[in-house]
Formats: sequence, C-alpha cells, structure tokens
Amino acid sequence: MEVSLNRLIVGQDEAIQQIVNIYQMYLTGMTPPGRPIGSFLFLGPTGSGKTRIVEAAAESLVKSPRSVVKIDCAEFQHSHEIAKLIGSPPGYLGHRETHPLLSQEVLSQYHTETCKLSFVLFDEIEKASDALWNLLLGILDKGTLTLGDNRKVDFSRALIFMTSNLGATEMSSLMNPRLGFGACDNIGKPKDGAIDEKLNAKLSRSGADAARRKFTPEFINRLDKIVTFKPLGTSELKRILDIELNMVQQRIFNTSPDRSFVFKASESAKDFLLKEGTDLKYGARHLKRAIERLLVQPLSNLIATDQVRGGDCVHVDYDVTCNSLTFLRDAEGLAVHAMADLVDRSISMPAFALANGAFIEVAKTQSARSSKRA
Repeated sequence: MEVSLNRLIVGQDEAIQQIVNIYQMYLTGMTPPGRPIGSFLFLGPTGSGKTRIVEAAAESLVKSPRSVVKIDCAEFQHSHEIAKLIGSPPGYLGHRETHPLLSQEVLSQYHTETCKLSFVLFDEIEKASDALWNLLLGILDKGTLTLGDNRKVDFSRALIFMTSNLGATEMSSLMNPRLGFGACDNIGKPKDGAIDEKLNAKLSRSGADAARRKFTPEFINRLDKIVTFKPLGTSELKRILDIELNMVQQRIFNTSPDRSFVFKASESAKDFLLKEGTDLKYGARHLKRAIERLLVQPLSNLIATDQVRGGDCVHVDYDVTCNSLTFLRDAEGLAVHAMADLVDRSISMPAFALANGAFIEVAKTQSARSSKRA
C-alpha cells in the first residue's frame, strides 16, 4: 500500500505514513474495538492532494478510485438537509422514497473478496452545518449510525476522511511570497535542516489552530489524526506532471483499440506545461487544467480530423517562436506490444487498459512470443 501511494501521491509523505500506520494496525487486529478503523482530518491549501490521497488509498486496496463514498458537505449547510444522509423518520411525508446516503448497503457496495473496507469521504467539512458535525460524533466514537427508520449502520470496517481548506490563508503567509513559476521551490527544503523543521512545524500548527477555532473540542478529540498537507513546490509539480501525462496516455488506451496511439513529450514541452500550470494558489489542479488546455484538446482535434490514427507514435515538442506545443508523427502502424514498450509504466497504477483491460495482457503475450522467436 505504501509503495502504491508513493507512486500516486507526491510531496505528502506524512499523510501517506499516517494512513499506512492505521491500516497496518487494522491488519494486525490492533485497532480499538467498536470504532472506525481510522478517522482523519486533512487540512491544507487547495490542489495539494487531500481528496486525491483518499482515492489513491481506495485504488491501491480496492483497485478503483471510484470506490469512495463521497459526501459533499456543501450540500448540508442547513440542519434539515441531514435527512438526505440518514433518511426521514417514519410518519414524515415521502419517508419511504428517501434513500439515505449512508446506509449499510452503500458502505458495503465496494467490498471485494480480498478487501472488505469502506472509504468514506466528507469533502470540505467546514461548509457543513453543526448538525452534521454532531452526527459524526457518534460515528467517530462508537462506530455506529442510527438511520431515520432506526436501522443501525456499522462503521467498524470504515476509514473516515474529512478534508478542509481551513488554515490555507495562514499557510500562504508563511510561504515564499514570490509568485509565479518556481515560487515554492524552497518550501520545506531550505539549506538549513533546522529551518526546514521549523517551517513544517509552523505550517502544521497553523492548520491545527484553524481547525480548533472552527470545530468543537469534542469533535477534534474524536479524530485519530489531523494532517496538514504541505504546499507543492516545483520539484513536486514536475513529478505530478509525469503522473498526469501518464494518465492522459491511459485515457488514450481506454478508447477504442483502433484509435489508440502513443505520445512522447520532450523535456522542453514538459517545461512549458509546468510553467503554464504553476500557480501558488491553486496547486496541482491548475497544472491539470493546463494539460487539458494545451495538450489534450489539441490531441483531440488531431484525432477528430484523422491526422492521428491508431498505432501512431506522436512526438510532442515546444516551439519557442509560436510559444505553443507542436505535434509530429514519429511512427505509424505500431503493434500493441511495440506501443507498450514505449510507455513508462513505472509511475502508473493500475496497469493500462485497452479493449476491456486486455492491453497489458496482450502486450505481455506478444512480447513473450517475440522473445521466444528471437
């Protein structure tokens, strides 16, 4: 699990270690009985990976990032909206048509034979009303929830995550005030190791203080871990860029087999994407938008106009005169195993899929046959 998370999440080693520690306690049977496996409050600026790390944890254990029960807390700003979570009690008009979002069936729908865990995410918890926080008190303490029709929901096999942007403003004041490309180069990595520890401690303390000002002491006291996500610097964004380009390649392979092709981005093209996608305020999300705008949309145009076909190898470079990316076909008519050899799979989880997940298996089979012939 730790290896998988490190391949998918960049720059948040503390959060990864806390999740791994809690999961290790669960595997060894050392978790406290009658409580959820673990409860986490993730704080930090937007785009630092708070939601993504929950999806990555589910992906590494249940093999699907969509196997997370996600509750958008912005939909529960009023106390009466809690009925959407637990259902209306009998006697209320339409209570039979109300399907609670946190029923036992919902929690267990993503269980597999090898992993019977539930991942529950309360996104942007600070936007919810006090009624939701009070509802969570019983879940975090006793691991049970009583629905409107008096049915019990068991959270003893659940990992509960809460995300919040509390303290982001204070963290911005602690960061390098210089904006633009390379603004965060030295965050958490100054030359003096003592300063490094002091800066990380200040960031964590500012996030925790903001949470204590917002939430009640009994709510904070029931959490297992409060983790402050650090702002991402240029070195982290470079690694995230490689992961995102790899995911774009996956999307290409997930289309119909006759349209699948390979693209290779040069270092100058990556530097251009990184420069356009670096913003101190918005973190990795701004980088993803730059990739969609500057790479994915032009590639879609080339596919739609039949300039790029299945089996092609497209070289993506940066043109200084036009200040834009250029696309050149290096090869065409490549076989499946040849395309598989051109793709970097070291940073991708799970494996590439094509034709209902058969891409890698076909590639391995064809490569093995080629080796035998040789």
